[in-house]
Amino acid sequence: MFLWAYFWVLRNPLLGEVTVMPATWLDALIGLQPWSFPLYASLWVYISFGTALARDFRELSAFGWASLGMGLVGLGTFALVPTRVADPGIDWALYPSLQFLKAMDASGNACPSLHAAFCVFTGVALHAQLRSIGAPPAVQGANALWCVGILYSTLATGQHVALDALAGAALGTAAAVPYLLVLGASRPTG
Repeated sequence: MFLWAYFWVLRNPLLGEVTVMPATWLDALIGLQPWSFPLYASLWVYISFGTALARDFRELSAFGWASLGMGLVGLGTFALVPTRVADPGIDWALYPSLQFLKAMDASGNACPSLHAAFCVFTGVALHAQLRSIGAPPAVQGANALWCVGILYSTLATGQHVALDALAGAALGTAAAVPYLLVLGASRPTG
């Protein structure tokens, strides 16, 4: 249902013209890095760890409600304030994996980046879960690196600009607050 709504809003913004998100110095610094596509696609595996490590239904439900909230805020924003990434003038046929991504997702529904939102939310959730089970620092560090890698890939694949990712990270952080409150109420700190 979410993906249907996402693609419908992508093709049918409700209000106004689609705003092109401005690139920043960070976007220019990173540029296009086609090798980053597997990191970008790994978000869906990354999210599954957040649900797999839920200790009980209450925690799993909190993860689900936070995800629903991020999705609804994103869809509402995309419908009312549509944005897209500027056309970089790249021949996507030279980059088959990215060409597929561009054909599927286009460059609309840019801000906030839901990829960044779900990445940051999941990173925070996993950090709390891993800490509560006493995971070694290397595992917690791998979580942080994976999160940063996915964030990097949102820019490096050309799907988003830094401002999209920043807005998405803020949305993910905002969703993590009530999740952490539920988590704190259901788990002893360790």
